[in-house]
Amino acid sequence: QVQLVESGGGLVQAGGSLRLSCAPSRSTFSINAIDWYRQAPGKQRELVASISSGGGIKYVDSVKDRFTISRDNAKNTVYLQMNSLKPEDTAVYYCNVPLLAAAGDWGQGTQVTVSS
Repeated sequence: QVQLVESGGGLVQAGGSLRLSCAPSRSTFSINAIDWYRQAPGKQRELVASISSGGGIKYVDSVKDRFTISRDNAKNTVYLQMNSLKPEDTAVYYCNVPLLAAAGDWGQGTQVTVSS
C-alpha cells in the first residue's frame, strides 16, 4: 500500500522559511493532483494548498502570497515553499491525494514550529 511521505519540517523563527517535500513511498505511484494540509494542536485538519493534475493551484487565504506549492514531475515530488512564516503556521503538515484522504489513509506528517 502506498503512502505519501512528508519531510522538511523543523523549528524556525517568525519570518523564516521552510520547504516541505512530499513523495510517494512507492516510486511507481505517480503524483498528479495533490493537497497539502496542516493540523495545529486542538484544531481540525485544514486544507492549505492544492495543485491539480493540470497545474491549477489554490491556497487558503491565510497563506496566499507566502506559500507556494509546486510539483517536480521528474522527481515525482511535490513541494510546499513556506516564506514569511508566522507562529500561527505551527502545525503538523501532511500531503495527500483525494483517494487516500477519503479512505482515511494519512502519512506521519512533518512538524513545523514557528517561534515568535
